[in-house]
Amino acid sequence: MKGLAINCGRVKRALVEFIRNKIEKSGFRRAVLGLSGGLDSTVVAYLAVAALEDPHNVYALIMPYRAYQSDSVRQAHLIVKQLGINSQTIRIDPMIEEYFRKFSYGRITNPSILGGESSRTKALEYVRRGNKTARERMSILYDWALALKALVLGTSNKTELIMGYFTKYGDGGVDLEPLGDLYKTQVRQLAKYLGVPGAILKKPPSAGLWPGQTDEGEMGISYEELDAILYYMFDKNYSTKRLLTLGFSIENIEKVKNFVKNSEHKRRLPPVANIR
Repeated sequence: MKGLAINCGRVKRALVEFIRNKIEKSGFRRAVLGLSGGLDSTVVAYLAVAALEDPHNVYALIMPYRAYQSDSVRQAHLIVKQLGINSQTIRIDPMIEEYFRKFSYGRITNPSILGGESSRTKALEYVRRGNKTARERMSILYDWALALKALVLGTSNKTELIMGYFTKYGDGGVDLEPLGDLYKTQVRQLAKYLGVPGAILKKPPSAGLWPGQTDEGEMGISYEELDAILYYMFDKNYSTKRLLTLGFSIENIEKVKNFVKNSEHKRRLPPVANIR
């Protein structure tokens, strides 16, 4: 799509300068990020190396949960080797499983809290575990950032931020969001320009919440169509009526609007009571 095409060279320079300036102004020299083996975190790793010049100033934490993420872990290790950055693999299974085994309120295994509907119970389990893993990873990243005197680089893109497709105080709780003004399809353009391996470029985007989970499957819309709707809705300020003339279905337009509306609280700082 023409409106979503970017000048990759200019974008790379701008993002490299952004990372470098923000880290230098903070008084630090290092960056920490969670490297999943997916597209977004890989692109951020490439940009961080370019920004900080010495790859040893970039620390990638690979934090797998359960065995079904093994392919992503292997790809993450390949990126670490290719870029020459520091890395540490930390399995978070013990923390997550122990919590849900012993301390989780309203045990997930008890279907009565949801009226005995097994499908809803299973869906809630996925959401709760997904949110817990995202927050566990961010907790670890900030612990390392403190020890290393580093800033935490986020790996969310503009599509995810607008749609609220991130965990509040999980992957949404970072110091910098280098990709926050790039839609997912634009991140893919930049990734090709940077030379990201084809296996990562072709892999269906996934948060790795459960076996076979994909972003597009969970949201019920392709990134290509989603980005186009968001571009015309927010960048061009098109009305629903005008979006319909472009060929988008009313179902997908309303779906996007509902995602945005229901996740508004994620994009705002907590309200503070003003007492005078």
